[in-house]
Amino acid sequence: MVSFDIIERDSARWNEIVKQAAIYDFYHTSYYHKIDNDHTSVLLLFSKGESFIALPLVLRNIPDTSLFDMTSVYGYAGPVSRIAPADHDELLRFFKERFVQYCLDNRVVSVFSRLHPLIDQKFILEGLGEILDLNKTVSIDLTAAADEQRAGYRKSLKSDLNQLRRTAITVYETKAREEINRFIDIYYETMHRVQASANYYFSKEYFYDFLSTEAFASKLLLAKSDNQVIAGAIFTYTDKIMQYHLAGTTEAFIKQTPMKLILDEARMMANAMGLHHLHLGGGVAGRDDDSLFRFKSGFSKNFKQFSVWQYIADQAAYGDLVAAKAGTGRSSNFFPLYRH
Repeated sequence: MVSFDIIERDSARWNEIVKQAAIYDFYHTSYYHKIDNDHTSVLLLFSKGESFIALPLVLRNIPDTSLFDMTSVYGYAGPVSRIAPADHDELLRFFKERFVQYCLDNRVVSVFSRLHPLIDQKFILEGLGEILDLNKTVSIDLTAAADEQRAGYRKSLKSDLNQLRRTAITVYETKAREEINRFIDIYYETMHRVQASANYYFSKEYFYDFLSTEAFASKLLLAKSDNQVIAGAIFTYTDKIMQYHLAGTTEAFIKQTPMKLILDEARMMANAMGLHHLHLGGGVAGRDDDSLFRFKSGFSKNFKQFSVWQYIADQAAYGDLVAAKAGTGRSSNFFPLYRH
């Protein structure tokens, strides 16, 4: 028998369900839907016996209306699932029918979600709206032998790593508040240097909470030279995926690129933990000269497709909202267009 449940982010069931999926990431946890997010978040659960599809989304009121839309948290989200072959067709059919009804019942006009490059999600969402393939991301396949992983490094990267290991730069993990604060300063410095938008300037409390939550595991790796912290990165990990999350390097050591050493150390840690993927993410969308993607692709040519899902639940309401948005052209690829 199929069933549908709406799970609030304060419910312990949220993480219990997510962790039963065939593969999931920290982006899917209830914690990540709470931190730095004032909107209502829900986990929509479609199940049949032990099989399920779980879709985390953020519900937002559309200003000056009684209508709503839904979006995903920043990062790589989308549905997670565990589906027995015998339940496949019925559960997918039920998901699509019941999700459409949920949107109608809750006056949801549109739905947008960033999808996860390492998780098979398109088969769940096909037939509901549109899936757009955007840029590529970089992932290191940790199921390959360690020497094969390193063999996939760009030749110049191997040379740089050899030189870095001959210097006084060391990489280590820390949980000390003083060193977390030093990393935060370096992160802010980096965001200022790359002229990042305001939403990348997380509060200090964000970092403290993120590194101490029990919802998922994380590591802060720092690089030090002559007893001075010069770079750092936060990595998260679940049962299969390590993610390269937030990072920064001091201005004085950019040319030495100590982040290369940090990423190589993270890869070896992930291998020791028996993880399957070290996901480095993508570059900067829309840039012709994407130095960030070039940097990451030096570690692997195992490129993954990053896609987004767009679904208009109420065509009439969507059209009215777009029409009411003065100066908005329908040719724009922004979604939903009425929020442009």
